[in-house]
Parts: sequence; C-alpha cells; structure tokens
Amino acid sequence: MAEMRLIKKYPNRRLYDTAISSYITLADVKGLVVDGVDFKVTDAKTGADLTRSILLQIISEEEEGGEPIFSSELLAQVIRAYGGNMQTMLTSYLEKSMELWGDQQRELRERARQFMDVSNPMQVLSQITERNLSLWQKAMESMVAEDKDKKKDE
Repeated sequence: MAEMRLIKKYPNRRLYDTAISSYITLADVKGLVVDGVDFKVTDAKTGADLTRSILLQIISEEEEGGEPIFSSELLAQVIRAYGGNMQTMLTSYLEKSMELWGDQQRELRERARQFMDVSNPMQVLSQITERNLSLWQKAMESMVAEDKDKKKDE
C-alpha cells in the first residue's frame, strides 16, 4: 500500500509537497484527489491537520466557476443539519451515497470499456446495416412474389 503523502501548508499560504520536494497549487492538490492519491495537509508550524480545510477550499473554488454541484437549497439543508442530532447520520448517509455513486460510475465505465473491447463500433454498425438490408430484401422479395401471384389470378 502506498504511503500517505504529506503536504505542508506554510504561513504564506503556500503548499509544499514533501514527496516531490516542491511547492504545489490547489489545482495540484485537486489532481491528487482526482488520481486517488492519499494525502494529508498539515500546518507546517503547528502540525495541525488542515486536509478538510484545503478540500473545502477546492470545493469552494469549483463551485464558484462553472456549473455548481450544490444548489443553494442543498447547502442550506446541510447547514441546518449541523449541531442537530441527525448530523452523524447525515454524514454517514452522504458518505455511503457517494461511495455507491462512485461504484456505479466505475461499473458503467467498465461496461463501456468491455463493449468497446469486444465490439468494434464500426463492426457493430456494419452488422446492423447488413441485418437491415437482409430484412429489406426479404420484404421486397415477398412483395414481388405477392405481385406475381395477383397477376396469375387475374
């Protein structure tokens, strides 16, 4: 199992990735999240865990630009849940829901990948076209045969 990556946040707000011995940006941290890298952000001076704060900052920036995930009503509901007796249950529910959503996304990607591996899309389209052409030919032959039968009866 890979070791937890340590990122230190300095008083000047700069983030230092100890694994690569370099300063990084919030966009780099977002990249770590997207890539599934386990990391922890700590205050360089006190050692306090700042991971949640950095993740919330990334979410805030994402919500500011582009199409937001969280509607105002959803955010208001989350705020109302703080301090209530249902806060722990909501946390668990949201974590499980996101885990399930992630599992469904992985399964969907895997099925699409399997479809593409098994079938060449052009080959699939070609097979459909051949089947349709065969059905059309049979229908035409049937109509011609019916026309011949009608002429014989006349």
